[in-house]
Amino acid sequence: MIKGIESILIGSENAKELAEFYKNVVGLEQSAEMEIGEEGKKGYEFSMKGTSLYITDHSQVNGKNQNPERIMFNLEVDDIEKEAKRLDEKGIKKHQDIYHVEGYGLIATFVDPDGNFFQLVQVRAGN
Repeated sequence: MIKGIESILIGSENAKELAEFYKNVVGLEQSAEMEIGEEGKKGYEFSMKGTSLYITDHSQVNGKNQNPERIMFNLEVDDIEKEAKRLDEKGIKKHQDIYHVEGYGLIATFVDPDGNFFQLVQVRAGN
């Protein structure tokens, strides 16, 4: 029986740099740093409500993501206008300005340094 999504992993050729982006620019709280495998690769954990985000070095990941639309993850916020403006002011590339999804809430899509899409979401009351 599948119980849920335990975590989301993002492979990178420079996990440290990408983790610093999510920590220092996006504002996620890093909960752990670990060594992965016997070759000294690094991993970074960001624990959040419901799941964790892991950013790891991966030997088969090179350059920017060529298909960022394929998979995205949402970061829930209390005030999407405020948080989107904060990222705009830091010069973070925006792929899609704030829009609504009926029955769900508001979404804005941004691009990280590896070319991955991540979304800020403000769910409507009751979700």
